Amino acid sequence: MRPTKLSTLALAAALAAVPLAACGSSSGTSSAAHPTLTYWATNQGTSLQNDRQVLSPQIAKFTKQTGIKVNFEVIPWTTVLNQITAATVSGKGPDVLNIGNTWSPSLQATGALVQFTPSVMSQIGGSSRFLAGSLSATGAPGKPPTAVPLYSLAYGLYYNKAMFAAAGISSPPTTWAELITDGKKLTTSSHWGLSIEGGSVAENIHMAFELSQQQGGQFFDAAGKPTFDTPQNVAAVKQMMDFIQTDKITNPSDAQYSKGTEALVDYATGKTAMVIWQAASGSLKQLGMNAANIGVAPVPLPSPMPSGGKTVTSMVAGINMAVFKNTKNMSAALKFVKFMTSTPEQESLNGTYGSLPTVSAAYSDPVFHTSAVTTFRSILTSSAAPMPPVAQESAFETSVGTAIIHLYASAATGKAVTNSMIAQALSQAQQQLGG
Repeated sequence: MRPTKLSTLALAAALAAVPLAACGSSSGTSSAAHPTLTYWATNQGTSLQNDRQVLSPQIAKFTKQTGIKVNFEVIPWTTVLNQITAATVSGKGPDVLNIGNTWSPSLQATGALVQFTPSVMSQIGGSSRFLAGSLSATGAPGKPPTAVPLYSLAYGLYYNKAMFAAAGISSPPTTWAELITDGKKLTTSSHWGLSIEGGSVAENIHMAFELSQQQGGQFFDAAGKPTFDTPQNVAAVKQMMDFIQTDKITNPSDAQYSKGTEALVDYATGKTAMVIWQAASGSLKQLGMNAANIGVAPVPLPSPMPSGGKTVTSMVAGINMAVFKNTKNMSAALKFVKFMTSTPEQESLNGTYGSLPTVSAAYSDPVFHTSAVTTFRSILTSSAAPMPPVAQESAFETSVGTAIIHLYASAATGKAVTNSMIAQALSQAQQQLGG
């Protein structure tokens, strides 16, 4: 397959980091009677092992129903984008895979994934059963989707009700000034006010995007040209740094958290009173947190709102499911997608993980009739914005998210991270995309 439109930097990193032998479609079996699929799943639970425990019985159910075997691997967020990108270049990928929904436009540009045209969509039950918001984050506008939504997510502020009550705080913060004030009250010798996943590219870029929207900023202009180092974007990243260096409500060691689970574990185990996280009730239950202590609210907003600022508290988050175009088992792959997005599986998987179903019918299940689900659905409906739908989106996430990792590392060591340092880091990230 021809080279992708992803940035040279992202492709080089992917090829260097991932042996092509790890990609599995070409080695899979294609017997019409008993096909075997290769499936790359993403880490949705508390650990890779937790995901294997969740997915194994569901996949066994699919095999029993259809006779189609599925060999699956759960890939950590630290390597999954590199691995997928390498597969699009080599032409050797799995049959079916999960992707972060924000990567859909970039992966669409590679030409490596099946387009879910109306005829293909009809083979998995049709598009009308999916939530419109979830379906909107499956590719570039005006083009057939190259994925379908599997898990829907939004960011919210998780807070520990017991810690808040002990500190004399009666309600969650609605403004950033209130969050800082509350965070300082909640930071003691035994726990911190707010935990972050400072070593995670994905968490960093999602937070930067949301805060940039609140500042009235954007990372790409209307023509799709990168605008990383604007004052609004600098202000957004500076706010992130100040959690550690000025506000002192975040443990500096959080700058090393990169697994996509560590900050949530600190919240669940009482080491921190607040964390900004995607819907995670299932994971918190797995981690043993007392459900009575779990509070969920929208992410705070500035007050007063900056000029041009938007009331955005989350990006449109979620996990999509895609099929590699060169699969030898197209019919079986689409049957698996149909199974995973069916109403019973949407109820089971999202109920277990604490994420939100992407099909309307699943919401009749009482497990989704909770205040937390109501809060997250409201956030997705009223205050979530999609990440930039540009072909360079995944390279943008990598370059800016990595720049923020380095800035957090500086703040954690006590070095003052200034606006000029941030502007320079964002400018360098922009240059990596050729902007």
